[in-house]
Amino acid sequence: MSKNNLTRRGVLKGTAAAGVTLTAPTIFTKSWAAGYRNEPKGDTVTLGFNVPQTGAYADEGADELRAYELAVEHINGEGDGGMLQTFSSKALEGKGVNGKKVVFVTGDTQTKSDAARASAKRMIEKDGAVMITGGSSSGVAIAVQGLCQDAGVIFMAGLTHSNDTTGKDRRANGFRHFFNTEMSGAALGPVLKNAFGNERTAYHLTADYTWGWSQEGSIKKYTEKLGWKTSAAVRTPLGAGDFSQYITPVLNSGADVLVLNHYGRDMVNSLTQAVQFGLRDKSVNGKDFAIVVPLYSRLMAQGAGENVKGIFGSTNWHWSLQDEGSKAFVKSFGTKYGFPPSQAAHTTYCQALLYADAAQRAGTFMPSEVGKALEGFKFDGLGNGPTEYRAGDHQCFKDVLVVKGKENPSSKFDVLEVVEVTPRAQVEYPDTMLGGELGPYNNGA
Repeated sequence: MSKNNLTRRGVLKGTAAAGVTLTAPTIFTKSWAAGYRNEPKGDTVTLGFNVPQTGAYADEGADELRAYELAVEHINGEGDGGMLQTFSSKALEGKGVNGKKVVFVTGDTQTKSDAARASAKRMIEKDGAVMITGGSSSGVAIAVQGLCQDAGVIFMAGLTHSNDTTGKDRRANGFRHFFNTEMSGAALGPVLKNAFGNERTAYHLTADYTWGWSQEGSIKKYTEKLGWKTSAAVRTPLGAGDFSQYITPVLNSGADVLVLNHYGRDMVNSLTQAVQFGLRDKSVNGKDFAIVVPLYSRLMAQGAGENVKGIFGSTNWHWSLQDEGSKAFVKSFGTKYGFPPSQAAHTTYCQALLYADAAQRAGTFMPSEVGKALEGFKFDGLGNGPTEYRAGDHQCFKDVLVVKGKENPSSKFDVLEVVEVTPRAQVEYPDTMLGGELGPYNNGA
């Protein structure tokens, strides 16, 4: 099977390749009857899982897809039920959704907006997907969210951390479980001040797309409030591989903190090279040099190995949490795949369950009704404690985890430790602060 092919799991077969380039605007053919887009008529309902199977975020995508498959099993009543056993909503009973078995198709976003839109469009038009979910890039998420709004299907965002996803680029048909850079900054700021003091000079290396810009801005906002200065903010291309040309200038910049606004393999490479250049052993301005990675995942930390020791960051979820939901998910995922899940896996598993639950509570897959079931929905038992899908921007609000690289890991998976659980009240902000308007739902008919 080609890596760029869409593949249907369950009872249906694959379709054609998804690697074509798409230009806006996207034109959808009217292949649906009155009512709503892709209203399922048979005994199955199709979900579209759009993840990076190639590119800089492919490791995250692979774990996302594992979690999606596990979620479908649990929704259909297979396996041990996972977090359906701990989820505060009891609408799902392991019998599918609205009397229909869940099947799915997949696409490779390639961590490229055009490829992601093309695969999502194909899943909607050719495979009848009523919902699209996935991705590990905010650029991809924003592009696909816009396409789903135009097409008239729900988009359940995967791993997207830019403020813009539920800020200026928010859409009524889009929902995000993952936290954002504003929350990371609010959670990390006080921890960084306590660890390194308030007289620091930071040098930012930033992935040159919407997430990187958003992350850089949020960290600058919250550290500069505390007295930090910013000496430089340098943009780096996604998937650069070799970051040595960007790290060399840091050595003589006068900065005593390096902030790596990178994710996935880019973070692994840039952090590894920064350590190899001796930054962690330097003393600047009479202070020990520090490195900060604002957004962490276990997969990234594992890839960077010993280089992550003692380095602070934030994360949406971690497999070491001891609440009942987290333990249930880690058990199910570990039994099926042989290792603990990443935050990417947790996020996508939750998004699949939350969509299915909302559709079941609504009694329909019509986007506007599913959306109404999600708006203002308060829930627990999915591993993050009490959580709410805020109606005003479709952003989930919950506690945020601050983590750092573990000094004495007990295994290759035990690489991060939670140092603070930042309460929701500290990271929440008005739903008008980041701009944007949801607009009306589109049912596609």
